[in-house]
Amino acid sequence: MKKLSKLLLAITFTLSITSSAFAVVVASWGGAYTESQKLGYGDPTAAKLGVPIDWVDYSGGLSEIKAQAEAGAITWDIMDVFAYDTINGCDEGIFVEFDFDKDFPPAPDGTPASEDFFTSMPSKCAVGNILYSWNYAYNSENVKGTPKTIKDFFNTKKFPGKRAIYKSALTNLEIALAADGVKMGKGGENIYNKLEADGGVDRAMNKIKELCTDPNGGCVFWSAGAQPPELLMSGEVVMATGWNGRFFNATIGEGAPIVQVWDGQGLDYEYFALVKGGPNEADAKKALAMMTSTEMLAGSAKYIAYAPWRKSSIAVMEAGEPWYKDGKTNMVPHMPTAPANLKSYFLVNAEYWADNGTELGEKWEAMKAGL
Repeated sequence: MKKLSKLLLAITFTLSITSSAFAVVVASWGGAYTESQKLGYGDPTAAKLGVPIDWVDYSGGLSEIKAQAEAGAITWDIMDVFAYDTINGCDEGIFVEFDFDKDFPPAPDGTPASEDFFTSMPSKCAVGNILYSWNYAYNSENVKGTPKTIKDFFNTKKFPGKRAIYKSALTNLEIALAADGVKMGKGGENIYNKLEADGGVDRAMNKIKELCTDPNGGCVFWSAGAQPPELLMSGEVVMATGWNGRFFNATIGEGAPIVQVWDGQGLDYEYFALVKGGPNEADAKKALAMMTSTEMLAGSAKYIAYAPWRKSSIAVMEAGEPWYKDGKTNMVPHMPTAPANLKSYFLVNAEYWADNGTELGEKWEAMKAGL
C-alpha cells in the first residue's frame, strides 16, 4: 500500500510539473508590436513564473477563437483584442470575467489596480495593455514656423501645403470639431456629444471638406501606417495624421526630421482577454496578472513608443531614463500619456463608432467622392 501511495504521489507530482511547464499561448498582432510584448514583459514573466509563454500571430476578431471552441480544440490562452471584441467576447462567454483589484496587483505605492488604470475598461473581460495615439506630425525641413495645435493642422494660410489624413472618418471627425473650436471636455466627451447632436457630423465633415478643397491645402488619404512618415519625407504633404509609434520610429530609428504634435490627439487602446477554457487557464491568469503589472508594462516601452496602461508605469520610466533600448533616448516625452502630452486629447469612443460607423462611413465616402 505504501509503495502504491508513493507511486501515485510521484505520478501526481510529475503531472503537476508537466502541467505547469505547459506553455501559455498569447495571440497578438505580430511585427514590432508583438516583439515589444515578448521582450518587454513576456520573457521576464516566463522567467519569474517558470512557465513558457509562446506568442502567435492572428488577424483580429473573434472568428478564430470561436472556431477553436466549436471544434473543442482551444489552443490560445490569452488574446490581444480591440475594445469591442472584449464586449462581444464577454457577452458570448468566450472570455473570463475579472475582479480587477483581486486579479491584478496594485501599483508600487499600494494604489488598487482599478485606480491605477489610465481609464476604465470596456468590459469585465478586458484588462488594458497599451495606449497609442492618433496625432499629427510635420517635417521640420518643409514647414516654416512651428505648428503647435490641432487648429494649426487646418490653418492653410499660416502653413500652406497638402495634408495627409486617414482614409476613413474615424478620428477625422473628432479632430475637425476640435479644430473648429469645440472644447474636448473630459476624455473628449464634448466632442462626442457634439457629434451625436443635430448638425455635428455635418459640421465636422464640412471642416474636412474645406481643408481638402482649399487651394492652399488639399488632402492625401492614407491607409497603411507606414505612409504618413513617407509622405512627409517625400514632401508630398507638409503635415500628416498618423500613429505616434510610426512617427517615433521614423525619427529615432531613421533620423527623419519629423516633429510630433500632441494637441488634439486621439488615444486608442489595446486590451488583453483571458480565454475561458484555454489549455493552461490557471497559469495564463497568473501570467496575465504579472504582464500587466506596473513594472512589466513599463518594460514594453523599452521597445516601442506605446504607453503602458498603468499610470504608475510612467514614474518607473522616468526613474530609469534613458529608457529606450538604444540606451540614449528618453521615452517619457514620446508617451501619449505623459502629462505634457495630455493637455488636449480624446479617448476614441469604440461604442460610438460601433453604433454609427456604417452610416458615417457611407456619408464620408460620399463627401470624398464630391471633392
